[in-house]
Amino acid sequence: MQKQIIISGASGNLGQEVVKKLTALGYGLHAPSRQQGLSKLSELPNVKGQVVDLSDAADTDRFVKNTIMETGGVQAGIFLAGGYAPGKISDTSDADLEKMFSTNFLTSFHLVKPLMEHFEAAGGGQFIFIGARPALVAEQGAGNFAYALSKSLLFKMAEFINAEGKTKNITATVIVPSTIDTPDNRAAMPDADFAKWIPASDMAEGIAFVLSETGQKMRQTVLKLYNNG
Repeated sequence: MQKQIIISGASGNLGQEVVKKLTALGYGLHAPSRQQGLSKLSELPNVKGQVVDLSDAADTDRFVKNTIMETGGVQAGIFLAGGYAPGKISDTSDADLEKMFSTNFLTSFHLVKPLMEHFEAAGGGQFIFIGARPALVAEQGAGNFAYALSKSLLFKMAEFINAEGKTKNITATVIVPSTIDTPDNRAAMPDADFAKWIPASDMAEGIAFVLSETGQKMRQTVLKLYNNG
């Protein structure tokens, strides 16, 4: 049976690589998206895009439950949606924290909550999150305070999911990249050594591995994918 997956951030630079890899493997993908991302998704096979406000719990809950009803069941959730903002503690306002908290944590949590209920009833499922090295390395996170703090919540959520899902065949994995080689990152850091970055296609391979039969047996919360940087 074709595995059905909910994937956020599918129209982004990383998302498009992940979608390309997973559709080639025959997965059925269901992508909540902003309106502007739908045109990219409509061109892709085995991808059903729908306008959803992931910052809205009720809207996201409806999307998840409708997707489950239409497909007969979802086996995994992949959460790529997020955003970045620089700034030290001294530069960070409450509004900055709230924006990063909503962008990087709530967009995932609002999908996790109804999916967790579904996975428990279905006898298992997988969650895959994209972490950030600044959330693990304090020296890097200090200059990206709100961003790193919001991303750190994904690690804790994954730990709690694994603790709760230990006897229910429910797992959560946080894939942590070094800087991902995307056009946006190259434009933002034109003087960087791109050879030290991790290709988006390698991230897609990592996600595909976690979804594989072997990957499903993994019980490590954090999977680091670093290149030479």
